Amino acid sequence: MAKKKNTKPHNEMSFLDHLEELRWHLIRSVFAVVIIGCAAFLMRGFIFDTVIFGPYSMDFPTYRIFCNIATYLGFDSAFCADKLPFVIQSRQMSGQFSMHIWTSVWAGVILGFPYILYELWKFISPGLYEKERQNSRGFILIASLLFFMGVLFGYYVVAPLSINFLGTYQVSELVKNDIDIESFVGNIKTSVLACGVLFELPIIIFFLTKVGIVTPEILKKYRKIALVVVLILSAVITPPDVTSQIIVAVPVIVLYQVSIYISAVALRKEAKKERKQKGLNKR
Repeated sequence: MAKKKNTKPHNEMSFLDHLEELRWHLIRSVFAVVIIGCAAFLMRGFIFDTVIFGPYSMDFPTYRIFCNIATYLGFDSAFCADKLPFVIQSRQMSGQFSMHIWTSVWAGVILGFPYILYELWKFISPGLYEKERQNSRGFILIASLLFFMGVLFGYYVVAPLSINFLGTYQVSELVKNDIDIESFVGNIKTSVLACGVLFELPIIIFFLTKVGIVTPEILKKYRKIALVVVLILSAVITPPDVTSQIIVAVPVIVLYQVSIYISAVALRKEAKKERKQKGLNKR
């Protein structure tokens, strides 16, 4: 069924018209995720053997780097082991098939993130002034870049360090680690998605500053509280080991500092625009 084209100006649309518009943006976003997910489903070997199970191999770049550092400093390290001391298993009849489907869906969400942002932007941009649309022209590019930086950080730093620590941890030699595939993939998925979202902090602060909710002074005033919140978030999104929490907390704290600068720049531009507008009104 073809979409009924809405010819009304955006500011004259009713609430139901807005809902109808949002529905079509969501449908297109879901359709994009499904298409990418189907492609990922067909690329099972690459998605699982190369990407998902990459941190399971001790040849993974992160392990080699930390092994080289430990060797240079003269320390023995678990990163230099031949293999991780656990086996990945599936304990349910449909476990591997279900994991294949859901991993493909999440691959569609991650890889389709720029298009999802594009649909979101198409929905909200008609409600903005022309200057606001021009000033936010690079929104999709910057937000996507930050998201994928977070995804790479989660995949190459947080996930392998968590897997190495938790996979080698033992309360007793009598207890062997046989990790269920759902737990293993869930660890990677959580690390990747959480870091991707956390790296969007500068974008979030920029828009909160534009609408007048936060200012650089507020961000500086509540810096200590923000640090505590960051540590709590790090504890929630990472496995329960201190190393992973610190690793996640450090870049988020850096991003928070960057967000203060971005907030200050956005505020200065807003003040400059207001002064210019007042000058034009006086004429």
